Amino acid sequence: MIPRRIVTDMFLDCGINLYYEKAGEGAPLILVHGNGEDHTVFDRLIPRLAELFTVYAVDSPGHGRSQRPGEFHYAGFAETLSAFIRELGLERPFFCGFSDGGIIGLLLASSQPALLSRMAVCGANLTPAGLKRGWRALFHAEFLLTRRPLLKMMLDEPQIAEEALARIEIPTLVLAGGRDLVRESETRAIAEGIPGAALQILPGETHGSYVIHSDKLFPLLRDFFLPGGAR
Repeated sequence: MIPRRIVTDMFLDCGINLYYEKAGEGAPLILVHGNGEDHTVFDRLIPRLAELFTVYAVDSPGHGRSQRPGEFHYAGFAETLSAFIRELGLERPFFCGFSDGGIIGLLLASSQPALLSRMAVCGANLTPAGLKRGWRALFHAEFLLTRRPLLKMMLDEPQIAEEALARIEIPTLVLAGGRDLVRESETRAIAEGIPGAALQILPGETHGSYVIHSDKLFPLLRDFFLPGGAR
C-alpha cells in the first residue's frame, strides 16, 4: 500500500494545502497529473517507479484532495509546487508532468533553473493554439456549458515564450503520443527550444493512453532518470 500523507497549513508563502502520496526509496521523483485529474492516474506507474525512486505523486491545487486556489493559473500551480519542494527539503528532484503537469514543469524549469535535476514532459503545450483545433472547439463548447474555471485556464493559458524554453538548463525528455491532442509541431517546438532536449513521439498513442492507468512510461523514465545506473 502506498503511504499517504496530507500536507496542511504548511506552505505559508502560497497559502495552499497540498495533498500527495509518497512511496518507495531512492532519489526523489515528483509526478504531476493533467487538467481535471488527480494523482490516481499514475496508479499503475507508481509501484514500478517506487522500486527505484522515492515517488511523490501530487494533487495539483483544486484537484483531488488539494485545496482549491482563489484563481486557477499555471503560474500559481508552479509556485505551489516550488513551495512543496522547498518545504520537504527535496534536493533537485526528478520531475515528470503529464499535460498540465508538463506545463507546470516547463514553467518551473525556466523560472528556477536549479530547482530540478531532470525533467520529463508528456503532452504539454506552449499556448492554447498548440492544441489541435477540433479539441480547442470541444473544450470551448464544454466551458460554455459548465463555466469550469479549469477549462477557462486551459483556453487562455499557458503563454510560454521561446526565450523561456531557452532558459531551461536541465536534461529534458519531451514526449507525446502520435495521436495526441497536442499538435506534433508544438511538441517538436518544445524539444527544439530546450537546449539538448530529447524527443520521443510514441506511435499509436493518444494524449493519455501511455500515461493514464498505464505503466508504459516506466522504461522510458527509468532509462532517462538513471542513465547507466542501477536497475
